[in-house]
Amino acid sequence: MWKQFLGKLPRKSSKSDASSGSAHSHLSNNGTASANGNPIQRTSSGNVVSSRSATVKRTASAIFPSSVVTSIEPLLLFKDVPNSEKHNLFISKMKLCCVVFDFSDPNKNCAEKDMKRQALLDLVDYVDAGTSKFTEPMISASCKMFAINLFRTFPPNTRSSAGGGEAEEEELMFDPAWSHLQLVYDLLLKFIESSSLDAKIGKKYVDHSFIARLLELFDSEDPREKDCLKTILHRIYGKFMVHRPFIRKAVSNIFYRFVSETDRHNGIAELLEVFGSVISGFALPLKEEHKIFLWRALIPLHKPKTLGVYLQQLTYCVTQFIEKEPMLASSVIKGLLRYWPVTNSQKEVMFLSELEEVLESTSPAELQKCVIPLFRRIGFCINSSHFQVAERALLMWNNDHVASLASQNQQAIMPLILPALERNIRSHWNQAVLNLTENVKKMLCEMNEELFTACKEKFEGEEEKRVATEEKRRMIWERLETTAAFQPVASNTAVLVIPAITPPIAAVLS
Repeated sequence: MWKQFLGKLPRKSSKSDASSGSAHSHLSNNGTASANGNPIQRTSSGNVVSSRSATVKRTASAIFPSSVVTSIEPLLLFKDVPNSEKHNLFISKMKLCCVVFDFSDPNKNCAEKDMKRQALLDLVDYVDAGTSKFTEPMISASCKMFAINLFRTFPPNTRSSAGGGEAEEEELMFDPAWSHLQLVYDLLLKFIESSSLDAKIGKKYVDHSFIARLLELFDSEDPREKDCLKTILHRIYGKFMVHRPFIRKAVSNIFYRFVSETDRHNGIAELLEVFGSVISGFALPLKEEHKIFLWRALIPLHKPKTLGVYLQQLTYCVTQFIEKEPMLASSVIKGLLRYWPVTNSQKEVMFLSELEEVLESTSPAELQKCVIPLFRRIGFCINSSHFQVAERALLMWNNDHVASLASQNQQAIMPLILPALERNIRSHWNQAVLNLTENVKKMLCEMNEELFTACKEKFEGEEEKRVATEEKRRMIWERLETTAAFQPVASNTAVLVIPAITPPIAAVLS
């Protein structure tokens, strides 16, 4: 198919056509062109090159379209051409690498694929060396090549998303074209990092459209690709300051769409990992835009059922905000309580783990703004019949900072937590939970014995009233059942039933 495609393209000249046949025959027999032991010859332009250039030019003309094989042979190595021709060779190699191959058949176009791979390797080495500044045509050719090779539409994801909070044990998907994609990503990374790239010129080509399509690639199922993308995005964010607001807005939109519409995205963890380092670099005081990003983008990410896939990265981002501005702690805690899972025990354990990390960065003054709803929720978790939830809620009290916060707010916390502990001791089925409950109860008693005793007496009094009320209700129902047994409602009594007729039907009947 590739040869048929090439046959339809115009050649550079009849001379190159004549040489193409012999070069293709030579490539078929040997795989690559000969490159050793050739004498030096002078071209008509006065440049000294190896006679190898004539051979490889014939080879490239036979394999790639004439529109790709430009003024200088792309298969030459940079070390084999003078400095004055390296920029042209760079552009020529970039154009050659714009040819994209089908990797679904590993035996198809093997020679062409290897030539492109060698060209990419040579480009990576050249960019990494950073010998000269990139001109605008070089930058334009580079961004065009990156776009052609990287920006593509992924097939629809047919795997089920009905898993729990933790990462699903699914088989990883790997792109068959990774042998070329990896080199293109390496080249893009070195290109962005290179001191030879002038950001003022580069921003015209690494523009909003380029960045938006790059962000779409985070939905790839190949973990190797996402690992490359997060490094490249971080470098772009650092180099092109003018694009920073757009990147933040575009990533926020990805989060909004994930939470509110699709409920599936393969790159949320990687995007959060990038933004963890971005948030740590925010200047103080925080801009209102950054706080809105926390409230509208990060906090709602606790809602999806796949939270476990990116919980670690999300927790890091949230705690970075609190460390930057401690006054945000109460807002974060209220946000967690708003999205608290009441029917998903796995997510509840995750919320408790994140809550403990948030509390470690919370000041006593901020805790007072939400102490009642927070510890009421912790009390519910302590009484959970799911032993992992109850156990995780009780283990929080082993944290010195959490214990210190509880001690400073004991008047508000003790009446909420002690009843939960007493209920556990009386009725919980799990022995490990019972042991932890006794430990926390002992700690509260040592914290303030007088308050502990008062709360315990109040709880016992309320329990007595509750038991008396339940007993009274039970006796009332027993009397009703006894009365109904001797006086059945529909024994032999005639009952007149009048059917309900809607107004329009009644009007018709009348």
